[in-house]
Amino acid sequence: MSDLRLERTFPHPPERVFAFVTEARHLLSWWGPEGMSLREHQLDLSRPGAWFTTLVNPEGGLHKMSGVVLEIDPPRSVEFTWGWHDAEDIRGRESRVRFEIEPDGTTGSRFRLIHSGLADATSVSNHSRGWSSMLGKLERLAGAT
Repeated sequence: MSDLRLERTFPHPPERVFAFVTEARHLLSWWGPEGMSLREHQLDLSRPGAWFTTLVNPEGGLHKMSGVVLEIDPPRSVEFTWGWHDAEDIRGRESRVRFEIEPDGTTGSRFRLIHSGLADATSVSNHSRGWSSMLGKLERLAGAT
């Protein structure tokens, strides 16, 4: 199994960054890679419980993912399971995603995304592209540095 790690720095305190990456009102603004839109969702990472999203690509293809929020430690971290669904809506291999937030030593925050338990290097590469695109949207929304 393989892991993916991405890091960003934001000019906001951890509490604000935590809100951007966990609360539904913010998540809905950046969740999903560029060019995709949310069709259906139950997305709130600020509390324990199940979540899911269905994304639509520009060609109309549907991409569903789901999981369970396992651990929340505001404003430091949130961890949740992640699994893609196939065309018959059968959930596939499960992995874990963890968002970690810490003060950056000034007035901002350091944000880390750790996606663990991915199947192989190809899966890491595919998820890296998707997460990087999503984090680019988050950076524009929240003003990253």
